[in-house]
Amino acid sequence: MKDEQLLRYSRQIVLPQIDIKGQQSLLDSHVVIIGVGGLGSPVAMYLAAAGVGHLTLVDDDEVELSNLQRQIVHSENNVGKLKVESAKERLQSLNSECQIDTKSERLTGDALNQAVALADVVVDCSDNFATRFLLNKVTQALKTPLVSAAAIRMEGQITVYDARRTGSACYRCVYEDSGELQETCSETGVLSPLLGIMGSMQAVETVKLLTGIGETLAGRLMILDALSMSWQEIRLRQDPACPVCNP
Repeated sequence: MKDEQLLRYSRQIVLPQIDIKGQQSLLDSHVVIIGVGGLGSPVAMYLAAAGVGHLTLVDDDEVELSNLQRQIVHSENNVGKLKVESAKERLQSLNSECQIDTKSERLTGDALNQAVALADVVVDCSDNFATRFLLNKVTQALKTPLVSAAAIRMEGQITVYDARRTGSACYRCVYEDSGELQETCSETGVLSPLLGIMGSMQAVETVKLLTGIGETLAGRLMILDALSMSWQEIRLRQDPACPVCNP
């Protein structure tokens, strides 16, 4: 590690749980972030700042004015630009040593399998059930940890699905793939800082997975009611009839 890196990451390196070894693990890691919106913005910024060496940003959307209320990686100057390019520009100004790949498309099939196979951790910052179920299926098959969160109105939730843990629940164990319509932020609204809370927690869980420290949220779903600022924890159990993780 170079002197400049030792200085940049010194506040993490002095943490006994991380130290030089953990910081080097971050520098050597590759994280795929699916969605660079309200959740993906703080996730990408904090992982780049923390020293994750390689980020792949996946999003097929463009920056709109209405995004700026919560998608803090983007700016007014980038309205109309692809979100992945806008985010890459911001992240490189934050940490020029971070390698950032961009994919301005919704990954499916072989393309998604290849992206996940190259990742140490996948962070689900998407906003639709179809993507979440597909990501779950691929990460379970490849045994790649998946850090999942969602937020709407004044409520957020977060967990980790880790297929490397025997008997651990997956997304399909928790949610029925019924094809029902879902609520969207554009229809029901969302509190801006709530995305920052949930995205920051996703970044924390990702760092823990990459460095092997602490206890992750695998097997636990944390639900936040921001209006009362209260947390609820639900223990997740593997569904013995789950067609994805327990076929």
